[in-house]
Amino acid sequence: MSYDLQEQEQLESFKAWWKAHGNWVSGAASVVLAAVLAYQGWSWYALRQSAAASAMYEEFERATQAKDAVKARDLAGSLMEQHGSTVYAALVALRAAKSNLDASDRKAAKAQLTWVIEHASQKELALLARVRLAGLLLDEKAYDEALQVLKVDVPDAFATVFADRRGDVYAAMGKPAEARAAYAEALSKAGPQEPLRALIQLKLDALPAVGGA
Repeated sequence: MSYDLQEQEQLESFKAWWKAHGNWVSGAASVVLAAVLAYQGWSWYALRQSAAASAMYEEFERATQAKDAVKARDLAGSLMEQHGSTVYAALVALRAAKSNLDASDRKAAKAQLTWVIEHASQKELALLARVRLAGLLLDEKAYDEALQVLKVDVPDAFATVFADRRGDVYAAMGKPAEARAAYAEALSKAGPQEPLRALIQLKLDALPAVGGA
């Protein structure tokens, strides 16, 4: 096959460019290919992890419904240990915390809520765990610790429940001014259909006047 002069010059120029840069191009292509394969491998691994965690969570649900506390506890521990990065681990920890609280095992409940706060990849579940943990600390009169747990930036969806919980803590501490401010904030953040509105208003109205007895 013959080439005209222009085509031949272009071919020679390409050969010269490839001789100078071919190794770099090949190396870059290898890096890109390796990254693609690594991503695909990680996606496959993550999918398998999620499927395994889902199956374990379903087994946990069955054990819970059957009131098999020992099996449910063991499954919860295994799921949190083996699949801690999945949503199922955080969900099972929240469920286990409630079960332990119902069984008056407050220490275990607090440990599981703390685990969710520290490990949940879903921010919403971590925030829910904070509200529940603050409630446990409030019951134990660990007021400063409860306020510290609530001291985080929260999205609008959680603004009402966080402010309401702070109001509860301040009210229990005998600080009506701070409680009033917190409840007022909770009401200001609550939408018209917020189920907590009526309760928050009741708690706000029940506060003593600032400086009163």
